Amino acid sequence: MRTFLFLMLVAAAASAQQDFSRVEINPAKVAGNVWFLKGSGGNIAASVGDDGIAIVDSQFAPLSAKIHAALAQLSPKPVKFVLNTHWHFDHVGGNAGFADTATIFAHENVRKRMQKGDSILSMVVEPAAPAALPVVTFEDGLSLWWNGEEIRAIHTTPGHTDGDAVIWFTKSNVVHFGDDFVTYGFPFVDLKSGGSVTGLIKAIDSILPQIPKDAKIIPGHGEVSTVDDVRKFRAGLDEMVGVVKKGLKAGKSVEQLQKAHALAAWESWGGKNKFVSAEDFIAVIAEDLAKRK
Repeated sequence: MRTFLFLMLVAAAASAQQDFSRVEINPAKVAGNVWFLKGSGGNIAASVGDDGIAIVDSQFAPLSAKIHAALAQLSPKPVKFVLNTHWHFDHVGGNAGFADTATIFAHENVRKRMQKGDSILSMVVEPAAPAALPVVTFEDGLSLWWNGEEIRAIHTTPGHTDGDAVIWFTKSNVVHFGDDFVTYGFPFVDLKSGGSVTGLIKAIDSILPQIPKDAKIIPGHGEVSTVDDVRKFRAGLDEMVGVVKKGLKAGKSVEQLQKAHALAAWESWGGKNKFVSAEDFIAVIAEDLAKRK
């Protein structure tokens, strides 16, 4: 677990020291009313139409001006709504930059964690400024009727965190999965924020039957994907949990499973930057399984 902590702290430090002046944000059409904005941090989805603009997540605060500029290319109208997929700073950091015109929505646990302040691994996250906090919260979900369609926020079983929401643009046939689905490899599951690897599998299982099979998927991080991509991601998680569970049941320790490269079949999930390695993910799965006993 020490390796995992080190890697996450390095990643957090890199984000903190990032030169945001180099970040470019260029909107790309996904389908219907929905656009995709990739910059630094979590992906943004934007609903743009006659009613105005609604966005999903807000990335980092220093990027707010660039996000506003990118959205201005699509519409002269202001952002009226911000929907947060969870509480992590790379997804909600820019909230205050839209609060003068927008109402911010999120699951109730997102507001609680932002308001209280907490930590992500060993990194302290200070309480959010009042302007950045969600002003409308929900328990199970809500519907926002905007730009001629229902935008449905669905709270899932705790997966990435305990405040996760998947956002479905029902007519445009686009789903923003937040960090319940990412394409960078082994996912970061924030156990301290109520997340769970087994819960993440259940969360995906609860969402897939609700959405069309041909929906376009915006991951929390990565490129626009398909429902089949989400299914493959879910199947991989399930298989990895099974391997670790079987090894632990046989009396092997986490260290033994790591040394034996128990997840060697999924080594490619480590990705180029090795954000979360196979060894790290073994430790996370084991810790999650121990909590679920």
